[in-house]
Amino acid sequence: MRARTGVPRIERNGVGAAVEVLNKGRGDSVVLVHGDVFGAEMTWQAQEPLAEQFHLRLVNRRGFGNSIDTEAEDFEVDAHDVAALLVGSTHLVGHSYGAVVALLAAAERPDAVRSLTVFEPPAFALTADRADTREFVAKIRSVIDSQPTAQEFLPRFIAAVGGDPARLPKPLPPPLVKAAGVLLHGRWPWEAQIPVDALAVTAFPKLVVSGGHSSVFDGVCDVLEARLSAQRAVLTGAGHSIPTLGQPVNELLARFWTTGTIG
Repeated sequence: MRARTGVPRIERNGVGAAVEVLNKGRGDSVVLVHGDVFGAEMTWQAQEPLAEQFHLRLVNRRGFGNSIDTEAEDFEVDAHDVAALLVGSTHLVGHSYGAVVALLAAAERPDAVRSLTVFEPPAFALTADRADTREFVAKIRSVIDSQPTAQEFLPRFIAAVGGDPARLPKPLPPPLVKAAGVLLHGRWPWEAQIPVDALAVTAFPKLVVSGGHSSVFDGVCDVLEARLSAQRAVLTGAGHSIPTLGQPVNELLARFWTTGTIG
């Protein structure tokens, strides 16, 4: 039976009432957590075909979509929100800042995680001893310290992390101006202490995906692959915005969610 993927149903329940969850499709439950700048639907729009096989639950973090407002993002707060949404046995997926959130949420509720997939988490505390990581963080800090407007900041930030600034509409609509403020005043992901040892002993399969465009992100993914005994995939062609590739991402995820392996 073909799943209905039209107007998404909004879910608000329990502790998770702080955040909006857009439900699409039916089948095994999948929670998807977006990164910075773009909210849930824009981040995961190329994954909508997966709703024909799976129940996709697209989380808008605080400050995005119809979730409650916040002046500054916080990966620990977001992780608690996401952990509260893990019910039963859930495939958990995160992109960029949302991948840091997913790692923390999986450690908080490992009993409710069926699998964990992270796309280029900027968990730079794991590679703080590397020169390229230090240079990258300094570059981002220099953009912040220049006190740019939202219109100036977002293109520079997206380009710095390996995304495509051309995705930004001109002029920036209010939701993206708001996202810029949430990002600029929030806790930066390199401050996150990822509980790698706790995650390493969990039973669920793990998948780390990079875009093959940045030694900095590859370095983090290499550490996670080794220390979590995770499976690894490299999907090139979209820089940091890996989910926008569509079909190759969807085939990889469907195989991993169904079999627990990408081989």
